[in-house]
Amino acid sequence: MDAVHLRNLSAAYGGRQVLGPISLDLRPGEHVALVGGSGVGKSTLLNLLYEQVRDRAALVPQEQGLVQSLSVFHNVYMGRLNRHSRWYNLMNLVWPRSAEVAQIEPLLDKLGMADKLKSPVEALSGGQKQRTAVARALYQQSDILLADEPVSALDGPLAHVVMGCMTEHYPTSVIALHDIDLALRYCNRIVGLQGGQIVLDDASDRLSAGDILPLY
Repeated sequence: MDAVHLRNLSAAYGGRQVLGPISLDLRPGEHVALVGGSGVGKSTLLNLLYEQVRDRAALVPQEQGLVQSLSVFHNVYMGRLNRHSRWYNLMNLVWPRSAEVAQIEPLLDKLGMADKLKSPVEALSGGQKQRTAVARALYQQSDILLADEPVSALDGPLAHVVMGCMTEHYPTSVIALHDIDLALRYCNRIVGLQGGQIVLDDASDRLSAGDILPLY
């Protein structure tokens, strides 16, 4: 993967500037945590970054983007729709292929979702839906993972499981997080936003929770 260079990005909604202009470099091997209070521009920055690297990134959006009437298997399988022909995808919709099930089941097992393979997404809890969206991104196997609050609906142990899976599967990631402890533990770089600007950018091993808390 090549480094990603963002320059003078900005965004406005309803005539009000909500982000930037900011510049940001993302280097291979970095796990970047975007931190800061609600409404500071973390989701907006992730979306702008995704526009730049869409062809080599897997995205876990905050709204998840799941098809409620389809099973967990089918939602995860959607991570690789563009790698197969339309006919192969249609066959999987009617009758899941054993080769695809054999790849997806272990991912769900790691995320504590093995028993939900055939369950419709609409029957899942909020945390299970989040893990389904994460499983889809893991199955996609792109160069970069972008995730917007992917563990907000999970309790402590499960949040650690999911964060561990994401950072193990993807050598490079940008993850928006509210949980400071998770950011420091699983990410090696912390980028803090406030008022639509980057006000903190440092290695996590040089920071403590006390350095980040004022951003909230």
